[in-house]
Formats: sequence, C-alpha cells, structure tokens
Amino acid sequence: MRRSTLGAAGALAAGIATASLAFAPTAAAAVSPGTATATYDCGSWGGGVATLVMTHSGTTAQVTITAPVTTPIAVGADTITSSLTLANSAGPARVFTGKKNPAIPAGGTAKLGPLTATPVVAGDKLNSYFAGTALKLVIFGVTVNCDAVTSQSPGPFVIS
Repeated sequence: MRRSTLGAAGALAAGIATASLAFAPTAAAAVSPGTATATYDCGSWGGGVATLVMTHSGTTAQVTITAPVTTPIAVGADTITSSLTLANSAGPARVFTGKKNPAIPAGGTAKLGPLTATPVVAGDKLNSYFAGTALKLVIFGVTVNCDAVTSQSPGPFVIS
C-alpha cells in the first residue's frame, strides 16, 4: 500500500494552521476615540482641562489622565491613590482605580495611571460623570475631589 505524500502534506499544513491560531495573540478590543478631554473643578487644588487616554482589552480598560490638579509640594512616584468614575449610557458607571503616577515636582500637574476598571464591555459608552465626584485623588492622606464640568470632547469612549 502506497502512502499519499500530498495527503500527509495537507494534514501537516492544516495542523500547523490550527496550532498557529491557537497560539496567536488575541486582538485588543477597540475604543474610540482613544483620547478625549474634559474640564474638571478640583476646588483649591486647581481645575481646567484634563486629557484622558483609554485602552481596552477583553473586559478590562485602562485610562491615563493628565489632571488639572496642581500639587503644592513634590509628590513621589506611585503615591497618589486615584479613582475616576465615568458615566455609562449603556449600563452602570465604570470606576477606574489605581496607585500609579510619576514623581511630580512642587507646582507640577498630576499625571495618573494607568487606572484600571473591569468589567468594561463592548457597547459601553463612557463619558464625564456628573452625579457626584468624578475624579478623586488621595495625596499624603488629603482627599482631593474633582467634579466634571463638561462632557468629554470629541465624545464618549465607545467600546467595541
């Protein structure tokens, strides 16, 4: 009995293709826009335009923020506990939390994140939160509450 070289080669190629798919990285879910701005009022700690950058993968989203908060003294790296609440027109609000920041010099602007929220799912439409404190920072045990003053521009983060 003769073996078919063509049949064996086809089976081998199919096996390699299947294995390649099994080990291929999954594509990151899309979020649009990737960057938005919104205005926040942080009382005596400052206020103004914040820049938010979001990424999304699976059921987890991360956001980094350049916040309109000015620190009166130098702040060390990873010492600010932050939470950002975003309203979700497609479901419950999403809260992003974390304790990540670079060192900030006295008088410097707070850069926060990445802050993480889960679950964030396809169909979520995340925008400025107006039903209370939108951005909360704890710096040296002092709580800084920031209220959203505007919706995000160019629009909400839409998860797909």
